[in-house]
Amino acid sequence: MYFLGIDLGSSSIKLAVLDGNSGKAIANTTVPDHEMQMHAPKSGWAEQDPQLWWEYICDGIKKLKAGGVAVDRIQALGISYQMHGLVLTDENLNVLRPSIIWCDSRAAPIGSEIYTEKGTAFFQDRVLQSPGNFTASKLKWVQNNEPELFKSVAYMMLPGDYIAAKFSGVAQISKSGLSEAALWNFKKQSLATEVLEAMELPKDVIPEIVDNFGIQAQIDSTLAEELGLSKDVKITYRAGDQPNNALSLNVTQPGEIATTAGTSAVIYSVTDQDAFDAENRVNTFLHVNNKVMQKRNGVLLCINGSGILYQWLRKILSTEQEQLISYEYLNKLASQVDAGSDGLLFYPFGNGVERIFNNKKSSSGIDNLNFNRHETAHLVRAACEGIVFAMNYGFEVMQTIGAGGSLVKATHANLFLSPVFRDIFVNTTQTSLELYNTNGAEGAARGAAFGFGYYSSLNEANQSLQLISTQEPNAQLTESYKAYYQNWKNNIQILE
Repeated sequence: MYFLGIDLGSSSIKLAVLDGNSGKAIANTTVPDHEMQMHAPKSGWAEQDPQLWWEYICDGIKKLKAGGVAVDRIQALGISYQMHGLVLTDENLNVLRPSIIWCDSRAAPIGSEIYTEKGTAFFQDRVLQSPGNFTASKLKWVQNNEPELFKSVAYMMLPGDYIAAKFSGVAQISKSGLSEAALWNFKKQSLATEVLEAMELPKDVIPEIVDNFGIQAQIDSTLAEELGLSKDVKITYRAGDQPNNALSLNVTQPGEIATTAGTSAVIYSVTDQDAFDAENRVNTFLHVNNKVMQKRNGVLLCINGSGILYQWLRKILSTEQEQLISYEYLNKLASQVDAGSDGLLFYPFGNGVERIFNNKKSSSGIDNLNFNRHETAHLVRAACEGIVFAMNYGFEVMQTIGAGGSLVKATHANLFLSPVFRDIFVNTTQTSLELYNTNGAEGAARGAAFGFGYYSSLNEANQSLQLISTQEPNAQLTESYKAYYQNWKNNIQILE
């Protein structure tokens, strides 16, 4: 049996086909052939067109078929998606406006205002955090600012829910997705109707609620014929990209930690407690394997501008090139400079408000630049160090609420492709790093196979995971990075 995994990111969409018998991917592809754009009509906004996501996914399936994959053997599919985005549709699943995606800052003041008005205990006792800049606040922004459009809203969904609805024709949302939206009551283990009422949001826009795993819906038969898929394909798994990244690395039990540094940088720790940070600098969501009698939450640190900073550097340094320079070239440049970047500091906070500053803005850019000493390689290395330092800043918060640890798992992808970045990471966080040969699309495919019932456990689903390497901190470098990090941390400036 084959299983399809779809990983809907904000820069690209990855698809993978898993052979359930071998437990290995037989094909991977990425669409489109360029990095997807975020549209920013106003400062602090970030939007994407959900219909384009869908078109790219259809192109990806056709690409797999054209490459010789017997897509008609696919039995089930799983979807991983960028978290916290808002997709609004009418009753026929027609999109009403561009998606307000994860890093859009416009709704942060709304979340902060209602959080102050109702009191911290009201939210932290129920959803473990402020509604902040999450999906519920984005929904409230649309209600306040686009009232005529809001009258046509039949369903609010997260990005992956919309893709599932395009496959099946049925609007649904997962329990973990509701927690990402700040609309899941952790104590009652149900939809946080009290939060909807407090925010004066209608309950009827919440679609059918489903578990992360299981037979959720069946693909539309007409669509199946168009794409060359079996009409019996089931949707059996969906999750936000960070819980799914953890699943991809078999991070499912308390004390286990996953990390990634793609468009954003994330550290994600599994706990069996309803842990929360009183200052809302890190956030807690339902993990994919949470059950009524088996509490599994994920404490998440997110830095908005990591891979997107690297992407920015790539564009800036390619100004006079016919083609963009490669990320491999950036990694090579970073390796040419010693640890500490000769005093150059980089602050990766240029992509909207940051959660680790309680949805306030912070200074971004570079500090201590010396025109006589610093060259391009210093800039690239300082960017890598700044990203890791920002991650460690949040990791310290996670440790204070019992969500730390000494072993971290990552996929061999994005910034973790860079030996320099990995070196900075282990010596700054003082953790061991295990690197695996997998990706979010393959994880979603394994999730689909488990949700379909092909595997009896997540451990069985992940038994073919390939460990590439393990890296330990170096005592001498750890001491050096303590000083570099503290200097960086002392120079952070909160703007508002």
